[in-house]
Amino acid sequence: MKANRGTVKPSANFSASADAEVLHKAMKGLESCFTLWVCGDPHLVKVHIVYLHICQDLIDDLKGELGGKFETLIVALMTPPITYDVTSLRNAIKGAGTDEKVLVEILASRTSQQVKQIVAAYKQEYDDDLEKDITGDTSGHFQRLLVILLQANRQTGIQAESIESDAQALFKAGEQKFGTDEQSFVTILGNRSAEHLRKVFDAYMKLSGYEIEESIKRETSGNLKDLLLAVVKCARSVPAYFAETLYYAMKGAGTDDNTLIRVMVTRSEVDLLDIRAQFRRLFACSLHSMIKGDAGGDYRKALLALCGGDDA
Repeated sequence: MKANRGTVKPSANFSASADAEVLHKAMKGLESCFTLWVCGDPHLVKVHIVYLHICQDLIDDLKGELGGKFETLIVALMTPPITYDVTSLRNAIKGAGTDEKVLVEILASRTSQQVKQIVAAYKQEYDDDLEKDITGDTSGHFQRLLVILLQANRQTGIQAESIESDAQALFKAGEQKFGTDEQSFVTILGNRSAEHLRKVFDAYMKLSGYEIEESIKRETSGNLKDLLLAVVKCARSVPAYFAETLYYAMKGAGTDDNTLIRVMVTRSEVDLLDIRAQFRRLFACSLHSMIKGDAGGDYRKALLALCGGDDA
């Protein structure tokens, strides 16, 4: 069983009813209490269920007492992971316009098993088909790759006999062709396992003299380019992909708080320790220090609590 590399760990003496009672009593005005409690224990869903028997729904209480980005972060932490992904996808395709960034991030980074759970939960929650909703909101090769990822039928393991042929197919589809055969990129990157793709990337580098990322940037554009790059980066290293996502969410003028919150929440129980290490390796500063310089107030305190330490 894979070790938990999250920063949020189970409490040794967890009691849903006791914690729910504490929250109920402390609800009025004690925002720092939420920061320390919510960011320190992953059993939030159980607390939510028990809280229903104490007073009105906990999420509604939180929304009544908190506000702004801090509220968004705390409510996200109180939402079960699959439900949070489902809600994020729904909002990305049902709002004004389409938030392609959310579609790319979630569908490129989740495991096949997680994607299947997301599709089932979406159907249960909204009585809609996620694939139909996404195809109704997207088009072209971007849409085709999203559909392949949604079907969650990646091959498992490494098919040694097809490593060279996959690398050749990608080379012929891009660098060796006038124009680009995007479908070859979509089919190979969408259907092969991460382990197999890493071997293909090595073979591609030897064949072409380029990293696959360089060729994708030259040969494709727009949402398709973003999705192909995300798939490649996640095949190489999911923590490195999220380290880069967090960095660019905070870099420069302004902060992409939606992305910052989404990544910190969804990875806090999974691999945030590894993301922290990759962040330090890639950007010569710590995730903790960048958050500290980019956020303020209780929002910053909660993010730093989730971060779980400074790698500087």
